[in-house]
Amino acid sequence: MVELSHVVPKGCARILVKLESQNPTGSMKDRMATAVVSGAVARGELDHNGTVVEYTGGSTGTSLAFVCTALGYQLSIVTSDAFSREKRDHMRALGANVLELPSEGGSTTKELIQRMIAKAEELSAGPGACFADQFNNPDAASGYSTMAEEIWEQSNHKVDAFVQSVGTAQCIKGVAGILRERNNGVHIAAVEPAESPVLSGGAPSPHKIEGVGPGFIPPMWNNSLADEVLQVSTIEAKDMARRLARKEALFAGTSTGANVVAAIKVAARLGCGHTVATIACDSGLKYLSGDLYTFA
Repeated sequence: MVELSHVVPKGCARILVKLESQNPTGSMKDRMATAVVSGAVARGELDHNGTVVEYTGGSTGTSLAFVCTALGYQLSIVTSDAFSREKRDHMRALGANVLELPSEGGSTTKELIQRMIAKAEELSAGPGACFADQFNNPDAASGYSTMAEEIWEQSNHKVDAFVQSVGTAQCIKGVAGILRERNNGVHIAAVEPAESPVLSGGAPSPHKIEGVGPGFIPPMWNNSLADEVLQVSTIEAKDMARRLARKEALFAGTSTGANVVAAIKVAARLGCGHTVATIACDSGLKYLSGDLYTFA
């Protein structure tokens, strides 16, 4: 974890960022992928000749490719051109069979995610297939318990608020549960794209914060998971990601930018003497081919 020192205004609580970019594939999803594959093997749902099948914006697929290759399983992925070229290439480099569905102008939409899920469900009906199904898999949230324990220990047992963007809701579910056991007064803030504020009761719309805001309420989400839901626009998220790189030497993607924008809002309310924790979900190396880090 690192404490932000240059992008946080004066008078705010300190903000600690968990650098999940340090995981093997550069993403927090390595944790859930390990839990999901291990759980399937333990239940006898995946044998040595089996194939894992999943829909993904890229980071989950890359993490599953890493775990499956290490353990000797095949992997078939359904993704889209809406997500970065680096993620798609990384999955293929690790041996995954990758099917790409076309998007609407490179945006994440409810319709796109639902098409991806439907195609993955179709593929999972084949012999020997094991459907990872990250939105519904009960093992996924448990994969983030280690992250929560690390956040608590590395903050010196001082976390007053935790902020995380919501995709499948598995991460915020897994982390919030552990943190509330350690501090029952911890404030949990969920983050979603301002363009698609479905957790806040709004309508789904296209956005370009990869990995979050699927356009529908995730099955694992319930209102008790978070004390509030904060909205961050794609423009705000991208701008903060660039500022983090230039001001903090923290190289990450758009969901991390959204996390920090929201964390600053919470930190401003709490004020000095408090601690807000959030996550650098992945590495900026996953986004070099897009417009996030393209400079004239």
